[in-house]
Amino acid sequence: MNEDTVLAGQRRIDPFLMSVLKSRMEAIVREMTLVVLKASRSAVIKNGRDFSCALLTYDCKLVSTEDALPIHVMSMEMAIKPILTMFDEIRPGDMFLNNCPFTGATHHADMIIAAPIFFEGQPLFWTVALSHHADVGAPIPSTYLPYAKTIYEEGVHFPCVRVVENGIEREDILRIGMYKIRAPDMWLGDLRAQMGSCRTGERRLHELLHRYGKQAVLDFVEEWFEYGTRRMVAEIRKLPAGTYTYETRHDPVPGVADEGIPVSVTLTVDPEEGMVTVDVRDNPDNVPGGLNLSENTCTSGCRMGVFNNLPADLPHNHGSVSRIRILMRAGSVVGKPRYPVGTSVATTNVNDRLITAGNCVFSRMGEPHGQAEGGPHLPIGIGVISGADPFKNGKVYVNQVFIGYAGAGARSGFDGWLTYCGPANGGMISLDSVEVDESMYPIVIERRGVEADSQGFGEFEGAPGVGGAFYPLEHEMTVIYAADATEFPARGVLGGTDARPVISRKQLADGTIVDLPSFHEAKCQDGEKMLFVASGGGGYGDPRRRARSRVADVVSRGWLSPEKALEVYGVALVRDAATGDYRA
Repeated sequence: MNEDTVLAGQRRIDPFLMSVLKSRMEAIVREMTLVVLKASRSAVIKNGRDFSCALLTYDCKLVSTEDALPIHVMSMEMAIKPILTMFDEIRPGDMFLNNCPFTGATHHADMIIAAPIFFEGQPLFWTVALSHHADVGAPIPSTYLPYAKTIYEEGVHFPCVRVVENGIEREDILRIGMYKIRAPDMWLGDLRAQMGSCRTGERRLHELLHRYGKQAVLDFVEEWFEYGTRRMVAEIRKLPAGTYTYETRHDPVPGVADEGIPVSVTLTVDPEEGMVTVDVRDNPDNVPGGLNLSENTCTSGCRMGVFNNLPADLPHNHGSVSRIRILMRAGSVVGKPRYPVGTSVATTNVNDRLITAGNCVFSRMGEPHGQAEGGPHLPIGIGVISGADPFKNGKVYVNQVFIGYAGAGARSGFDGWLTYCGPANGGMISLDSVEVDESMYPIVIERRGVEADSQGFGEFEGAPGVGGAFYPLEHEMTVIYAADATEFPARGVLGGTDARPVISRKQLADGTIVDLPSFHEAKCQDGEKMLFVASGGGGYGDPRRRARSRVADVVSRGWLSPEKALEVYGVALVRDAATGDYRA
């Protein structure tokens, strides 16, 4: 069907059936999600929820996703397409594993299980479950390796391998991971949770196809894509035409990027065509470390910046995505990496800066467009911890924790989102349960909480960062982190101020507190403590325009001190002795 027909809104199926099938597809993905959540073993998946599920057509077009991390699903088709070209025969009962950025994956810690779904002998869909695994067998116990120059210094890569054949697990393939990965039983359990998720999706799709018929379901998919296209075009036509540029900067990483990494986005809006073009070609060449983006994460990051500035009820499917054109170049740190450069940190850090630039470039259109910079991932509170558990006969543990994380930047009409975590997931990662972390790993989380006055100020405030302290019990714990925004914190826009920088510290056994490097593999001995403050978000608009009632509310919440309220906003507050709240 041509574009004129799409925009005219001609329908293949009844609109009520359209709504029913949309909801049924979403329900299938939600059930797949619950399988991963309940059946996984590692805390990064079942506690932090660092995983995503989706349904794609067999020709790799996104149909439906629910409660997913945007960085996982916004360009998921790129991780599945290579399977179709690498295998001459794909059969019912097969499953494929892909975690290699050079065969379309995000980064090597995100392992993707994809199952082809056949009906009446015809391949129609893919069910896909992606989980961020706690360990992938890198030389150091972390899935984030900013100093790893090439894939040869990273963990194991599975470049689109058939891991299940005719319903039977390929033991030879799984044996590679079992011998390479530090916590093999946990890894295999997590992988099987993904397999179970895909099988659940297959059963539910078969039920759907039997009930409504193959043609009705296929007609729905095409109609759903066309609806996504129409909605996207309509929203783009509301934007002011023009070309806009925004640049942010990743912190210096010694030996990898000594001056930091500038990240520039140029956005062109063509309302008449109903198209947005995101150009990231004007960025540095690949760096000798793991900060390079994969083609998948570059594509996803560019798309996310656009969607983050459009209505939340837009369909996230192939149709809406098709109205975003991306221009990138090979060999760029923000682009398609040249084999075999390192990409292990491709989902965070520079990618966070790319998404941030995409979020903020819309502010160049003036109010009410765009948003301020949000805080990035991987401060100490989102580090990867590892060690030998003294209470389990020295059994090795490895896990990424989400103890305390960054705040979102403000936007017109709204203060920043406290539980943001970072741009790549946009609030979809869950803050860890203290009790679960302490029951699974030999650590104590001594404190965590909002760090007052760490946000950027403006007519609308960024969210403050979260600070905290944790320590190991009776053993040496390794904490690996990559705390961007220590030197270049989240910036405000349109008159808003910047957030405070990230803080990374350690308290020694004698109580002395020492500053730590921003990108570091820290050894925390028994009796020592890891201390951190994550980044807050930047402010939006002139602080002098902030409503006095908003100032009082944030002070009452404990996110802003009365002294800072007076200094920044010129608002003197009185505390109600009965309620403890402040009023202007």
